Amino acid sequence: MTTVLIADDQPMQRFGFRMLLESQDDMTVVGEAGNGTEAVNLVARHHPDVVLMDIRMPGLDGIEATRRIIASGAGTRILIVTTFDLDAYAYDGLRAGASGFLVKDALPEELLAGIRAVAAGDAVVAPTLTRRLLDAYVHHLPPVPGAPTASDPRITALTEREREILTVIGQGWSNTEIATRLHLAESTVKTHVTRILAKTGARDRVQAVILAYDTRLVTPT
Repeated sequence: MTTVLIADDQPMQRFGFRMLLESQDDMTVVGEAGNGTEAVNLVARHHPDVVLMDIRMPGLDGIEATRRIIASGAGTRILIVTTFDLDAYAYDGLRAGASGFLVKDALPEELLAGIRAVAAGDAVVAPTLTRRLLDAYVHHLPPVPGAPTASDPRITALTEREREILTVIGQGWSNTEIATRLHLAESTVKTHVTRILAKTGARDRVQAVILAYDTRLVTPT
């Protein structure tokens, strides 16, 4: 059973999400939050598997709430649910530690699949879509502080092949594309990706893309 917390300042939006989730045999809603502070407190109390996190909420917004939940080490995964005109905020949400994002007008089956994917430890956003989002908005964000790639400990721990694969993950390649273009078995690619996540501390593929940008393995086009 996947436990879900709904964080949204619109009561009707929360009601709609709850009705959809509770119609599923493998999901249950453990609480609702109307702002980021409530979300952080309810995560500490209920330890849900997934939080459906709105971004614009009164007081503590969804991005800061995501950052605090991830920093707490609760193990809860965050799925940002936003609108088309808030894609820049969705990028900030991913930087804060969310495992992916969906738009609020996604089909019900897309939302359910997204929750299940996040609960299983996968990224919700397709790598190519993530790349387009980053390319579109990274120019509007302040420079990322930190050491150059060559001395970043998250990168120096990788083998040459792992660094190559992390780079193309950041460029939006799927496992199948990596296997085809680098002449590897797809099972080998999956093994490399697993090792990259473990060595770098990235929770999922979305966070690996963010890492590739942060460490300058990939730059915006």
